[in-house]
Amino acid sequence: MLLGTLYALAAGLIWGLVFVGPLLLPEYPAALQSFGRYLAFGLIALPLAWLDRGALRQLRRSDWLEALKLVAVGNLLYYLFLANAIQRAGGPLPTMIIGTLPVVIAVCANLRDARRDGRLPWLRLLPSLSLIALGIACVNRAELQALRADPQADLQRYALGGLLAVGAVACWTWYPLRNADWLRAHPDRSPRTWATAQGVATLPLALCGYAALWLWMSARGDAFAMPFGPRPLFFVGLMAAIGLLASWVGTLCWNEASQRLPTALAGQLIVFETLAALSYAFVLRQQWPPPLTLLGIASLIAGVVWALRIKPVATTEAATA
Repeated sequence: MLLGTLYALAAGLIWGLVFVGPLLLPEYPAALQSFGRYLAFGLIALPLAWLDRGALRQLRRSDWLEALKLVAVGNLLYYLFLANAIQRAGGPLPTMIIGTLPVVIAVCANLRDARRDGRLPWLRLLPSLSLIALGIACVNRAELQALRADPQADLQRYALGGLLAVGAVACWTWYPLRNADWLRAHPDRSPRTWATAQGVATLPLALCGYAALWLWMSARGDAFAMPFGPRPLFFVGLMAAIGLLASWVGTLCWNEASQRLPTALAGQLIVFETLAALSYAFVLRQQWPPPLTLLGIASLIAGVVWALRIKPVATTEAATA
C-alpha cells in the first residue's frame, strides 16, 4: 500500500507538468501540442523498446490492440481536450474539473470492480469523497470570483473550456479503469514493458495525426509556420521533456501503483496530479493561492489521507468464487 501510494504520488507530480505546456505555448494549436507530445513519446519509446524487446515479443496481437485503444483515448484524445480547455479557460478551472477524477473513478470502480478488488464500503468512503468534492468546490469558487472581477473575461470562452475539460474527464475515467483491467489480468507482465508498449503504439497514431494536421493547415492556407511553429527549439524541447517525463515515466509510475492498489483507491490518488498542476499554475502566475484555494487544497489532502485508511471488504461473490 505504501509503495503503491508513493508511485501514485510520483505519477501525479509528473503528470501535473502537462497542464503547463498549453500555458507556455498559447499560440500553438492544441492538436499540434497533442500530436507533438505523443510523437516525442513514441520516438523516446523506440530505444526503450529495443532494450525491452524480449518482453515485448511476448505480447499478443490482442495486447497490442488494447494498447492502441488506450493510447488513442487516454493519450491523444485526452490531451487534445485538455490542451484546448486550458487555452480557453486558463489553468486552474480545467485543473479543478480534471480534479473530479478521483471521485468519478472511485465511484465507477467501486460499482464495477467490487468482485475483483473487494468493495470499499460506501459509508466509510463517503467522508473521503465529500472532502475531495469540498476541496474542488472551494478552488472552483475562488476561480469564479476572480473571473467575475475581470471585466475583459470571455465567459463563453471559459464555458467552452469547461466543457472540453469534461470531455477530458470522460477520457481519463475510461483509461485508468481499462488499463488497470489489463494489468491486473496480467500480473506476470512488467509495468515497464506495458508503458513502453503504449509508447510504441502511440508513435504511428501521433505520426499520422501530425502529418494530417500539417496537410490540413496547408490546404486551408494557414499562416502558422509548420512543422514546428514560430518557436521551434522551445516547442521541440518542451514536447520532448513532456513526452519523456509525463508520458513514459509517469505511465510507468502509474502502472506500478495500479498493480499494487485497488482500482477505487488508486483512482482517488489522481488527486496528486491536481495538486501538482495547481501548484505549477500559481508559480507561473507568480501569485500565492488565495485562502479559499488553500482551504480547498487542504480538503483534498485530507480526503486522500482518509481514503488510505480504508481497507477493501470482500464481497459475497468474491468470497464464494
